[in-house]
Amino acid sequence: MAHSQSISDRLLERILSSLSDDKAEDVVQINLQGKSSVADHMVIASGRSTRQVSAMAEKLTDRIKQEFGFTSKVEGKDAGDWVLIDTGDVIVHIFRPEVREFYQLEKMWLPQGGSASAS
Repeated sequence: MAHSQSISDRLLERILSSLSDDKAEDVVQINLQGKSSVADHMVIASGRSTRQVSAMAEKLTDRIKQEFGFTSKVEGKDAGDWVLIDTGDVIVHIFRPEVREFYQLEKMWLPQGGSASAS
């Protein structure tokens, strides 16, 4: 079990650094361990425009493929309002700010008071 945990953590670190490199805004990381069987972590971030959202998603999936050797499932990249990237251990949502505000995904996953770590 320790081995898959380290891959999950490395993947999370790489996703966060990729989003940071591409100037993502309001990045929030939510630990799903024990809350969901779907993934260990969720990352939510914003891009300023549909173009930036799509570009961040494309760069992120390229980096994961190069460094971890697998292809992530991606939905919504062509529209660029809300892109979902499923890497297996980490699910990433990249939104335009107004779309993110509308869906308020963080509120569904965070306990009252919130324990997400924002960077």
